[in-house]
Amino acid sequence: MLSLPVLSDPARGTERTRDLQEEVRRLAREREAVILAHNYQVPEVQDVADYVGDSLGLAVEASHTSAPVIVMCGVYFMAETVKILCPAQTVLIPDPTAGCSLADAITVEQLREWKSRHPGAVVVSYVNTTAAVKAESDYCVTSGNAEAVIRAIPEDQPILFLPDLYLGTWLKERLGRANMEIWLGECHVHAGIRTGEIAARQELYPDADLLIHPECGCTSRFVWARESGRLPAERTHVLSTEGMVRHAQVSGASTLLVATETGLLHRLRKEAPGKTVLAADDGAVCRYMKQITLSKLRDTLRDLAPRVEVEAETATRARRAIDRMLAVKPSSRPVPAAP
Repeated sequence: MLSLPVLSDPARGTERTRDLQEEVRRLAREREAVILAHNYQVPEVQDVADYVGDSLGLAVEASHTSAPVIVMCGVYFMAETVKILCPAQTVLIPDPTAGCSLADAITVEQLREWKSRHPGAVVVSYVNTTAAVKAESDYCVTSGNAEAVIRAIPEDQPILFLPDLYLGTWLKERLGRANMEIWLGECHVHAGIRTGEIAARQELYPDADLLIHPECGCTSRFVWARESGRLPAERTHVLSTEGMVRHAQVSGASTLLVATETGLLHRLRKEAPGKTVLAADDGAVCRYMKQITLSKLRDTLRDLAPRVEVEAETATRARRAIDRMLAVKPSSRPVPAAP
């Protein structure tokens, strides 16, 4: 007998998602839990979060909440940051194996050796680093406040910037800091965004605004093209994820091409509903971010596990760098998630 394939039922899948979302919300109420979700999370997880934002914004929210339980829907270094800021609260992550290629680009031993070769330098670490690396740093930054942090450091003070090569190069060139050494690390997603794919999208949508995250390997090429007149300056923008959200809300362009991880598109479409929002490269997907699912989030709230812990001495030292990050404006405090 011929065996026919079983076709999936989209309506059943949608109903299952809604049921899981209701279960997550119920458990969160029972646990008095706050759910934080990064911009790159899958849409169904973003939609049950109390706050959606970038690493800096979520750290700000964590530092403000008195909730006894905080669930971080993101990668592991983000959950570590929350635990450092909230040592007395229970911090959970739905999948502790959700890592980060950029955070893995430097170890604490490598940082210590680098520091030994540059005595007296100020160590500025991108937030995409482990707690141990943060503990060896003077400042943490995100793409949203890195420029403000670098500007706050005296110009004659040498800087070690890690671990992102592209963000560091962008900052060094933009601010003219010749005494800034840069670690050769990268985010595999942003580094892999293809210039050819972006150029093809621009040909299809010549009036679109192009929004480029500074972690992208293509940043320098497109900024050069903008400044040389090969791309219209008024439609090419290098922005953090929160900067992209703000730009989308006020831009006069009807179409936006977004060069960052594709998870941000969901939030942009919700918060700028009159705009056509398209990925500059559909292949920009972080598999680590996508490890967090609704079912894992449900299980985490039900079981109050897996829990995130950071060794006390490491947390104390890392807290100094994180507090300095939070003290430097501009802040990217996220807005409450839309219902």
